[in-house]
Amino acid sequence: MRSWRPVSPWRWIEPWCSPLLSQRYRWTIRAQVAHVRSSNVDGLPPIRAQYADMRSVLRCASALALLLGLGASAAAESPLQQLAAVVGADQGVYAVAGDGTVLVAQAESRAVHPASVTKVATSLALLARLGPSYRFTTTFRGDRPLRDGRLAGELVVDGGGDPFLVDESALLVLRRLHAQGLRTVARHVAVRGSLLFDWQPDPTGRRLEDVLAGRAGNAARATLARIESAGSIAGDAPPLRFGVAGGSRVVDPSPREDASRPDASMRGAASTGAALATVRSPILLHVVKALNCFSNNVFHFAADAIGGPRDVEDLARGRVPAAMRDEIVIGNGAGAGPMNRMSPRAAVALLQALADELTRAGQELSAALPVSGIDPGTLEARFSDEPALVIGKTSRSGSVGASALVGVLRTPRYGTVRFAVLNHDLPVPDARARQDAFVRALASATAAQPWSYTTRATPPYLATVVE
Repeated sequence: MRSWRPVSPWRWIEPWCSPLLSQRYRWTIRAQVAHVRSSNVDGLPPIRAQYADMRSVLRCASALALLLGLGASAAAESPLQQLAAVVGADQGVYAVAGDGTVLVAQAESRAVHPASVTKVATSLALLARLGPSYRFTTTFRGDRPLRDGRLAGELVVDGGGDPFLVDESALLVLRRLHAQGLRTVARHVAVRGSLLFDWQPDPTGRRLEDVLAGRAGNAARATLARIESAGSIAGDAPPLRFGVAGGSRVVDPSPREDASRPDASMRGAASTGAALATVRSPILLHVVKALNCFSNNVFHFAADAIGGPRDVEDLARGRVPAAMRDEIVIGNGAGAGPMNRMSPRAAVALLQALADELTRAGQELSAALPVSGIDPGTLEARFSDEPALVIGKTSRSGSVGASALVGVLRTPRYGTVRFAVLNHDLPVPDARARQDAFVRALASATAAQPWSYTTRATPPYLATVVE
């Protein structure tokens, strides 16, 4: 009688399971099958030997079923998912291909403090509401007529919330005022509206006056002098002389005045006095780029131009899928303070929304965000051995234990890969090391290539228009 011999299970399994299993798993299964074939059953009666063979085959089949389950699970997720381990098991990371395929996802829907990644949302809101070519306007006027180089009253500044009004801008204004014949102001600077100067609110205009009077701004004066030697700008102007009595102050912008008040006539004149100088900021796109390069927190005050952080939050939520809207909380337009929250996948969605907004204006993402290893600022020293590897935004906030990096990679296989790493409860140096390691691993796995990018040669403040 012919004894029954089991058919090798590998004959049935290998053709369809091999694509799902790694070489290591296939070796494991083959070893188990070989063990079945070599089992010492010759000393058993034929029927019991057959049963022993069958039990071994069933054990092999059970192990195979487990391996097939693992193989199917591995096939269902991205081969890049293992890169999440680089950032730590309790940290958030999300990366998607250009067609939306998820490449890496870990804690992707958990909203944590995003710190300065908030500026991506604020950049989007400003550009969407005001437009890339928008210019903030600040007007300088006298409350009384200018006679013989002397303004008998105050130099009134109608602030327009320009976040890029800095020392260099003030010196350009000084040249314009000098060209208009102004040499002396009997009193001081008075401010109407929202005046930002050197990245901070200057409600009284005292810091602005210090530059106009030559009491501050020496570094900016030296910078302009170097540029002047190259013939790019007009010559320097002497400081203004301000009166010693009184002091810089705020002028109530409301037109409803009490005529009995001593300064009521000045206030009325301030709203109608002839303009001595009008300052128009660089276009908003250039302002956003410069502020993002250095992660400047004046973004919080700039958000007031469109209604403040709540309006930024509303617009940001409206630009991401509904499932992500509750994962965006913005209480500060720059990302400072404890309130802000964002998930990795929401950060990636906002990055894409910003790119889409720029595309509609005929611009690329590098027009608003810094390029690693090239642009001065927070990304200048990151990935400097591979210039232009990343276009993105960094963030850190030691007070809340937050650090993040969001950006895009250019890859031949996956298109534009968008990623976000949002770290929490980690020392900033440790978080940055993990972020850099993840991005390098992702770039290597996707064969990322440098972006084509040329820096702007002209300092943004020189694009300020003073009339």
